Amino acid sequence: MESKQGTSYIARTSGIKMKDKIGYAMGDLASCLVFGLTQSILNKYYTDVLEISVLSVMIMTIVARIWDAINDPIWGRIIDSAKPRRDGRYRHWVKFFAVPVALAAVLMFANVMGFGSGAKLAWIYVTYILFGMLYTCINIPYGSLAQVITSSDKERSSLSVFRSIGSTFGAMPAMVLASMCYVKLADGTKQMDYTRVFIGVVIIAVLSVVAYFLCYLWTKERVESKPEPKQKGNTLRVIKTLLGSRPFMAVSIASMLFLAAQMFGQGYNAYLFDHFFGMPGLTMLPTVFQYLPVAIVMFFATKLGNRFGRREVCSYGILLAAVFYIVLFVLALFGITSVWMYLAACLMSGIGTAFIFLLIWALAADAIDYNKVVLGLNDEATSYAFYSFMRKLGQTVATILINVPLLRIGYDGANLKTEGLSADALQSMYNSSVMIPAVLFLLVFLILRFLYPLSKKKIEELQEQKDAIMQ
Repeated sequence: MESKQGTSYIARTSGIKMKDKIGYAMGDLASCLVFGLTQSILNKYYTDVLEISVLSVMIMTIVARIWDAINDPIWGRIIDSAKPRRDGRYRHWVKFFAVPVALAAVLMFANVMGFGSGAKLAWIYVTYILFGMLYTCINIPYGSLAQVITSSDKERSSLSVFRSIGSTFGAMPAMVLASMCYVKLADGTKQMDYTRVFIGVVIIAVLSVVAYFLCYLWTKERVESKPEPKQKGNTLRVIKTLLGSRPFMAVSIASMLFLAAQMFGQGYNAYLFDHFFGMPGLTMLPTVFQYLPVAIVMFFATKLGNRFGRREVCSYGILLAAVFYIVLFVLALFGITSVWMYLAACLMSGIGTAFIFLLIWALAADAIDYNKVVLGLNDEATSYAFYSFMRKLGQTVATILINVPLLRIGYDGANLKTEGLSADALQSMYNSSVMIPAVLFLLVFLILRFLYPLSKKKIEELQEQKDAIMQ
């Protein structure tokens, strides 16, 4: 590759600094601060505090995704056709929507316990969908930002790692809140306390605003990205092209299923540790144990991905994670279950998932590069809007996978204090907690290994083609 002063396109539009990496990480830290609330605590808050039925919660998320199918592509087109401003094409959106997203997160946890059942349902529908819309408004330009910070696939791989590190730290406050929001009752049982939940949510929302503004201040757009002209039917044309892009669809579906597995674990563990293990104060530990390997893997994930291929290390890593959950299920068939064995399996599976967790955004950036170089699609924001929508589908899949097992065992947050759960129901709860992640991880492995075509060799060829056509 030529020097910075040469004629190489990639050389001219790369050269990120540590400030860029930390600033980009701050964006996902901010997003995961508020999004983590929906992963770790919102479902149980709805069922146990507001006493909304699990079926109603499940239907609400499906309705929200139907609206997102309309809203997300529209917002992507708005960003793609908007003229760049003095501070860049994507960065200013992060600054503009930081406060609205934080306020929407707080509104989801407003005190509506005194409302009637219909009014409570209306409130959670409106606030949940509003949060999703505003989250889209900030997440699409933030995700597209990686495409204009640098054009180098190796530097984008580094950005992916830093983004994932940011999301790790961003998810932790919600996990801590999920473990510390319980109070002990006179009969010795524990229940979720609204005051603790709301104070925690407000603190998390404020921190997200600070992190979003640091993302805006510390990143720089190096790649010129011109707005796409507004043309009738262009949105449908772009979506049709995306649906026909094998790399893009494969990584979108894989990302959806991986996020579903993550969100299922964080949401379902609130029930598992409260009822099966009887240790609600340890709810955060499974996710913490899964994230711990990230602290080690992050130092060599980029190097391994560049040497052996991002697709290769991610696919075999997640296969390893699936094996540990399968082992837990087999042991449960022989009556062997233990909270510490469960946590140990979470830690070991975390070694495998750490690679895809750190590099998934680089896989998505590679697919968007493929769309641009091979398919001639320059609509980065619309591409990312579609990718973001697929990840939101993962949130819906997780909600369904959390609530269907609860429906099967007759879980009712309103009557749970008096009726409790049977031994068979508790065992079914445990079996679901280990088999659902195992199946999702196996599906991700199959998609990445056999359907996602961008191997290490293909990526190298793609970079050469990009450098040639962008001169």
